[in-house]
Order: sequence, then C-alpha cells, then structure tokens
Amino acid sequence: MQTMNTMSFRMKLIVGVVVLAIVAAVGFRMGWIGAKPKQGGPRVVDVKAIQLTAKDTPISYEFVGEIEASDSAQIKAKVTGNIIEKYVVGGSTVKQGQPLFRIEARQYETTVMSSDAAVAESEAALSLIRRDVIRYRQLAAHGAISQQTLDNVLAQETQAIAKLNANKAKAEQARLDLRDTLVVSPMTGRIDVKDIGIGNYATAGQTTLATVSAIETVRVKFSMSENEYLKLFARLKGIGALEPGHKINLRLSDGQEYPLAGSIEQVDSGMGQGTGTMTLKALVENPQKMLLPGMFARVVATGEVRKSALVIPQRAVQELLGKTFVTVVGEGDKAETRPVKMGPRVGSGWVVEEGLKPGDKVIVEGALKSAPGTMLKVTMING
Repeated sequence: MQTMNTMSFRMKLIVGVVVLAIVAAVGFRMGWIGAKPKQGGPRVVDVKAIQLTAKDTPISYEFVGEIEASDSAQIKAKVTGNIIEKYVVGGSTVKQGQPLFRIEARQYETTVMSSDAAVAESEAALSLIRRDVIRYRQLAAHGAISQQTLDNVLAQETQAIAKLNANKAKAEQARLDLRDTLVVSPMTGRIDVKDIGIGNYATAGQTTLATVSAIETVRVKFSMSENEYLKLFARLKGIGALEPGHKINLRLSDGQEYPLAGSIEQVDSGMGQGTGTMTLKALVENPQKMLLPGMFARVVATGEVRKSALVIPQRAVQELLGKTFVTVVGEGDKAETRPVKMGPRVGSGWVVEEGLKPGDKVIVEGALKSAPGTMLKVTMING
C-alpha cells in the first residue's frame, strides 16, 4: 500500500512539473513572462507598427493556371515503311520544314517510274487516236465513211484523254508519296522525347512519329468559379474585367514574377456543366523558353481601382471563429483590439473595409504579446 501511494505521489509530481513547464513556455511566447517592466510600473511590450494612409489601390485577382503550348502537332507517317534515318533527338528545338525522319523509299521510287511509264504510254495512244480523228473527219466530210464511224473514233479519243489524266494523277500521287518518305516538321517548336527510333515500322495515318510543340508563345489556361465571377461582376458594376485583350501577369511556383505580361485570348461562353467554372485562356510571350507546358502559375489580373483604400499587411490580421481582428496602438500607447471587416487581398496586403481609419497605428509585429491595455514601446516602420 505504501509503495502504491509513493508511485501515485511521483506521478502527480511529474504531471505538475510538465504543466508548469507548458505554462512557462506559453507565458514566454505570449510575453506574460520575461517582459521587462518599468521600475515601479506595468510591463512594457516592444512592438512594430505602421501608420495607415489612404491611397488609390488597384485590386488584383488571382487564379491558378496551367501552361500549355500555344500550338502542338502530332506528326504521323503519311506513307508506310521502315524508318531508316533519324535527324533529331528528343527535346530538340526544330524549325518549320526541318527534316526529322526518313522512311524506306525504294518501293515509292519504283511506283514513280511505273506511273511515268503509264503516262508515256497513254500519251502515245492518245496521239495515235488524234491522228485517226483528223483523217476520219476528212473522210466523213467527203461522205467516204459514215457518221457512226466518226463518232466511234471521237469516243475513243475521249477515253484516251481520260486514261491519260488518270495516269497523270497516279504519277502525281506517287511523287507525293516519295516526297513524304522524308518527314519534316510542320512548325517551329520543341520535339518531345517520345519520338520513334530507327528500325521501327510506320503505318500511314496511324503511327505517331513525334509531337512538336510551339513554346515561343505559350497559352495559360485557368478557371473562374461561379462565386468568383459574381463577386467580380458586382465589384466592377457589371463591366467585365476578364475579357479578351485584358492584360494579365504570372507569378511562378517559386514566387517570382514572370517579367512579361500576357493578354486574355479566349473566354468561355458560359459555366461548364458539372464543374460550375468558366474557362479562360491567355497568351504569353516566351522568348527565353522559361515557361514549359505542364507548369503551374498564378494568373494575376488587375480589376477595379479602389479609391482611398486602407491596406494593411496580412500578417497583422488575426482570425478567430470566422471573425477578423487587428491590434492597434491606442491612447497612452496602450494595446487595443479592433474587429475589422476585410476586403480583397492585394499581393501581401489586405484591404480593410471597416474598423480602421487613416492615421491609425496597426501593430504588425508583437500583436500576440499585446493583450488589450498592455503598455507598448512602439517602433514605427514603413508598410
């Protein structure tokens, strides 16, 4: 029994020590413990604050976008045969008309020679029939032959002309097939790394040899939810901001701003069924090829200009149970908590709709240590 009481006492002692340690840690973090009091006076907390000034502020809206090639082409074999030469490697930048692959051409060379021979034979046959036509016309004019005999010869001439034209068409197609054994790039861009290798068998109209994507200009695809659309519509009083031609900027995944602005190119006619979003696309110049298809970026579009707006850093705002608060420097340099209504975000700042006025000093560092009524040592900084 004495042993159990001893163990119980030790457990209570350990729990008590842990609780005291937690209270001490929280006290140090919140400034309740360790703040330097004035001699004979209340404790003073060091804080940093900004003084609010009203200024006209452009409001921007951000959306998550995905970068796509402005144009992309799957290169399919136009003729059938084995690939015998390859002139590029995957990932290379190619020019329009640049040779990429060569397909075995011997059968197509043979077809060209055969087609040319058929054309020559048809031309010879037509020439012979035309001589007969001339002679038969003269005989018919003197009544030496019947009109039916002349008509038969004229019909043979028509058939010979048709056969010649058909053989010429076959010869032209044979030349096109022979030309298509050399596969060239249809556009300037970058070829993918999934291109086919030498020795593979290509089937006309089916085998994809490579894909070339134009990336000197890229397209950024992003979506706007129904709520975002209605909010934007209300703030702009019905004047659409995100229309074709509207300028946009990009913020990349590492936080840096892309140096070139783009412009909206396409706006969907309505909300997508089942998604409740509107799709938009913007074009952005990409001369350095920094932007690659598949990358993600934040699309930043400027909307209305808010007149005489008050903007505070987002880090100055405290949120609790759906409410937002800031701590300001009140009379006598004492901390004062103010409920505020926040508007749209502007970069790292936040527009204040209600609760503050120009000239107020808002604490941006040290607010968590500044309970209402706490004496403050204020250092003013630039917002």
